[in-house]
Formats: sequence, C-alpha cells, structure tokens
Amino acid sequence: MPMYKKSLLILLLIACVGGGAAMYGYASQDEALPLDAAERPEAQRSMEITVYVTGAVNQPGIVTVPEEARVADAVNACGGVLPTAALDQVNMAQKLKDGQQVRVPEKSTDAAAAAGGAGNQEKGTDASGRVNINLADEKTLDSLPGIGPAMAKRIIDYRNTEGMFQSPEDLKKIKGIGDAKFAKLKDKITV
Repeated sequence: MPMYKKSLLILLLIACVGGGAAMYGYASQDEALPLDAAERPEAQRSMEITVYVTGAVNQPGIVTVPEEARVADAVNACGGVLPTAALDQVNMAQKLKDGQQVRVPEKSTDAAAAAGGAGNQEKGTDASGRVNINLADEKTLDSLPGIGPAMAKRIIDYRNTEGMFQSPEDLKKIKGIGDAKFAKLKDKITV
C-alpha cells in the first residue's frame, strides 16, 4: 500500500476515534447533570427547622430539630429542663415551627407571687395584681378591661396553638386586640 494511503487510513482512524470520543463525552455530559443531586441538600435542609429555647433549660440556645418535632424534642436538645421548671405551663406536645421561640418558665415565679401575699389572688396574677397572659385562666383574662369571654378564649386558644407569649405586645396578634385596646391593657398584664 502506498504511503499516502496508509497516512490517510491512520488519519481517518484518528478522526473516527476522536469523533466517537466527542460523541461519548457529549452524551455522558447530559447524564452527568442530573438536578436531583443538587436538590438533595436543599430537600434535606427543608426537613429540619431551627428554634430558640430559653428559660429553665440546661443549655438555652438555638437548636435544629426535625421538621415534625415537638416542644419536648427541642427542650431535650437543650439538655432537658432544670428542676425549677414549671412543666405544667408548657405544652410539650406542641408541634414546632421554624423560627419559633420556646420559653420554659420557672416555678419560682408563682412561688414568689404566693409568698408576696397573693394567696387569695386569682390564678395567673403576680404580687402587683398584673395578669400573666401566659398563665391566666379564662376567668382571670375576662377580668381585664375590654376582654370578654370570647376574647379570653381566643387568648387561650392562641397560647395552645402558637405557644407562650414572649412579650406583652404579642397580645396584639390576637384578632380583636389592636393598639387602642392594648394601650388600656399594657399596664395590667405581664408575661
């Protein structure tokens, strides 16, 4: 075979191998771009939520828990409760939401109020007579100016579904309590 035919054959063989490699690389590049590999970390992140736990817990702070976690899970992630925790004031079975704050109050708050001569006071009031909107029962809430039985029930329902109020101003989250009504209440309530 003449030399140019051998060269042409080798060149043709190199072109075929190069073309085949380019086709294989192009085809495998499409296979190498699956989006669900990039979505996995995002999906995993959405399966967890972050909450802030304060009060009578061993290690208060921000914790990350599974999306379906309850208050008890967040409290346990903080090392559990202190012996002074008032567990009857916290709904440990409540489902958590991302960004929620969980406050575990201490028993000493009620004990101090009782020691201050509050023996005849209604449940949920402190020594100065202010109503603790996190602890008060429906009757005590109803005694506040502008709060009737229906509004008292809404406050208790809010506490049971959303958790404890973090500040007196949170009372404005209740339907029917605006700035004017809150202005009448702010000196008579506490958390």
